[in-house]
Amino acid sequence: MATREEMDIAALRAFNRAYTCRLGLLDAHLDRSPFTLSEARVLYELANRTDPTAAEIARSLRLDPAQISRTLKRFANRGLAEARENPAHGRHQLLSLTREGRTAFDALERNTRMAVGGLLKELPPFRRERLRSAAEVITRIFEDDAPPQPVLRGLRPGDLGLVTARQAILYAQEYGWNADYEALVARILADFQQAFDPAREAGWIAELDGTMVGSIFLVRSDSAAVGKLRLLYVEPDARGAGIGKMLVNACIERAREAGYSRLELWTNTVLTAARKIYENAGFMLVDEAPHHSFGKELVGQTWALNLNPDQVD
Repeated sequence: MATREEMDIAALRAFNRAYTCRLGLLDAHLDRSPFTLSEARVLYELANRTDPTAAEIARSLRLDPAQISRTLKRFANRGLAEARENPAHGRHQLLSLTREGRTAFDALERNTRMAVGGLLKELPPFRRERLRSAAEVITRIFEDDAPPQPVLRGLRPGDLGLVTARQAILYAQEYGWNADYEALVARILADFQQAFDPAREAGWIAELDGTMVGSIFLVRSDSAAVGKLRLLYVEPDARGAGIGKMLVNACIERAREAGYSRLELWTNTVLTAARKIYENAGFMLVDEAPHHSFGKELVGQTWALNLNPDQVD
């Protein structure tokens, strides 16, 4: 069986083959122009930068400086580009398009837009939107060199349904839980929304690159002194980045602000990663009992955190 890395590599290579073939990037000339793909990229940089140097273009396109030099020489011989001395650095000339070069770029840009537009018109609206969204994600991933940082935000319309769906799907995949768990989550969140008390309750969504990767909720209980931590989860691909800890800490801090003296939660022993987070945050195991739920034989646990360190339980 292929490893996750092997499957990722195969998927990206398949995308690259489909993309380059469909857009004709392997053709001798791009979009009915006299330019190769690399020449077209250099032409684009000249048209969209103010007085670039050859070194700047080489760095931007990650191309060999010698290749850039040869391309610029061909452009100069065809009257498309010109160079002038750089007052700040005598060895680096400033480059720009000539009038003929600007005309050539405009024609290339027009043909490229027509080619891409024609490709999009072949797609039904649903696939077109998925393609646009995927292209934006791919561009953002490759252009942002910094690792994504998790952020927490408040709830927005649609979040409760997304949390219900993602938790139901994940726990079915990872633990084989049936639809009874989805019904439980839906009930918890419906009650949370219908009787929401902003002074005593809150919810957070964790995001990476603008995508939901986790959640947690602070819910009041029958006792004014006790709050409940509910529905912590983190997407598998986002685990190990400290997101679970961030969510739990946010819930604890809000519980203190709301005036609770104790924060409780209910979990199951199979959720080992979550239980580790609770333990590291200071929660103590106070009770456990076997139960049959979600189509499985489980052991449920109640954990509690004293929010007033000076108070003795």
